Amino acid sequence: MRKFLKSILASCLGVILALGIIVLIGIGVISRIADKASQPPKIAANTILHLKFDEPIPERTNNVEMNPFDFEDQRTLGLQDIIRTIEYASEVDQIQGMFLELQGVAMGQSTMHALHDALSAFSESGKKIVAYGDYFSQGTYYLSSVSDQIYVNPVGDFNFKGFSAIIPFFKTMLDKIGVNMQVFYAGQFKSATEPYRLNEMSDANKLQVRTFLEELFEMYLADISVERDIPISELRSISDDFKIRQVNDALHYGLVDQLGYRDDAVNWLKNQVGLEADEKLPLVDLEDYYLTAKENTDFSERDKIAILYAEGNIIMGQGEAGTIGDEDYVRMIKKIREDDNVKAVVLRVNSPGGSALASENIWRELQLTKDNHKPLIVSMGDYAASGGYYIACLADSIVASPSTLTGSIGVFNVIPNASTLLNDKMGISFDSVKTGSNSTGLTPFFDLSPEEKVWMQTSVDSMYEHFLMRVSQGRDLSRDAVHEVAQGRVWTGQKAVEIGLVDQLGDLDDAIDMAAYLAGLETYRLSEYPEIKEPFQQFMEELTGQESSMQTRMIKENLGDYYPYFQNLSELKHLKGPQARLPFLVLPQ
Repeated sequence: MRKFLKSILASCLGVILALGIIVLIGIGVISRIADKASQPPKIAANTILHLKFDEPIPERTNNVEMNPFDFEDQRTLGLQDIIRTIEYASEVDQIQGMFLELQGVAMGQSTMHALHDALSAFSESGKKIVAYGDYFSQGTYYLSSVSDQIYVNPVGDFNFKGFSAIIPFFKTMLDKIGVNMQVFYAGQFKSATEPYRLNEMSDANKLQVRTFLEELFEMYLADISVERDIPISELRSISDDFKIRQVNDALHYGLVDQLGYRDDAVNWLKNQVGLEADEKLPLVDLEDYYLTAKENTDFSERDKIAILYAEGNIIMGQGEAGTIGDEDYVRMIKKIREDDNVKAVVLRVNSPGGSALASENIWRELQLTKDNHKPLIVSMGDYAASGGYYIACLADSIVASPSTLTGSIGVFNVIPNASTLLNDKMGISFDSVKTGSNSTGLTPFFDLSPEEKVWMQTSVDSMYEHFLMRVSQGRDLSRDAVHEVAQGRVWTGQKAVEIGLVDQLGDLDDAIDMAAYLAGLETYRLSEYPEIKEPFQQFMEELTGQESSMQTRMIKENLGDYYPYFQNLSELKHLKGPQARLPFLVLPQ
């Protein structure tokens, strides 16, 4: 028996040692691959910066669910790093031009405008830009409009029809399957619940959507007018009258310069930089060039401005990358507050909102930071609406893009009643024993009692009044003045300045400058949050059974551009308490 046990123990020890060696070898291989991927490329003369923008763009680099098994490609550049990389490329001699090959653009309006401005500045530096596309959506064309030459495939397509909003409604379907969505909301413009209680948009919702779509389209046309030297009235006529039906029409009206192929665009660039037709055009992807353009942080500078990126839905608990979990953000804000070297905070908000309670928890921690005499500046991205505005409203100053969608100061709650579906369609019935008339609580198995419905609406109304109070205090406005522009209505950043919800128009750099001014800083370094997990850390989390990121990534890869819609629907089952969130997504068409 003793020999048997020694043999078993020796075998187990051998297996453990073998596994340890394999893990160490794996770590070494992974590290070498990761190190290789992080080395800046060598940039030859006459290099062309190649931009595709074929992946969603986060605010902060790599603040997305990464594939921990893909060690060759571990960079999803954030908006600010993209802009700074383009700025750097415009200043160095090795980069002689830019090739835009934008097959699909998945980004919000504010992100798109920021990139347009960065590309336009690159063009103004004197370096040439060429754009090529088999198909131009309105988003890809907007970014490409800065180009010196725009090529479109002779049998391609070109969309220039104006902006629209298409909203699905589920009430009839829910009625047919026997599910009654019991809806409670505050604010006549708070339309997030309309798909569950109506079969078409309300007049109030149509008014607000039509208003901000018109504003966004006017901004869109104004920028294209400048780039293509075509009057806004003429561009409006081309769009309204559906004059672009084939790519030949786009050429006829001056929206593109050439009908041609990718090699034609490449040859045009070769000619611009003095290369022969048979020479290879040196291209460098933006993600690779970022390593060359990346600035080194001067850690000898003690004074810091913290930049806290709050992007994604606001949720209770710990969030994954690209979401705003209140536990994570309360912890981060506390860390920032207690760091004596942090002299000011810039909160970059790109969020349609979410849980009202989570928003309150984050608001509280930000208020404590202000009480600690640290200036707080908010910079708004694509969205800073509902819960996103809730966590922004107490700032010392709010800076927004003209095309930011903000406001949506309203609250709703939804309780499904699936009793008809379960009883009549599936033959499942429920009974209960309770000590009081309301002891069963809120369940999908029984209809709400009259008393429970009153309580639910009272709870939503109370949360709405609390929201108004937060905005009133933060913006130094009366409750009635806030209510007049609230009621769930969505505003563009441009309009929000006029009605007092935003202080000025600008970008993140403007917000940083404001923070430095209020903190009395002439020199400082930036410290960015949240801290991004290293690829190997994510790899180990996958191995230890944290599967949510793997599942999310697989769904994203399969759904592509449709993932945001799936995400919105799937979040319904996780709703807890009153919600303060934007009722729709606005993406380029």
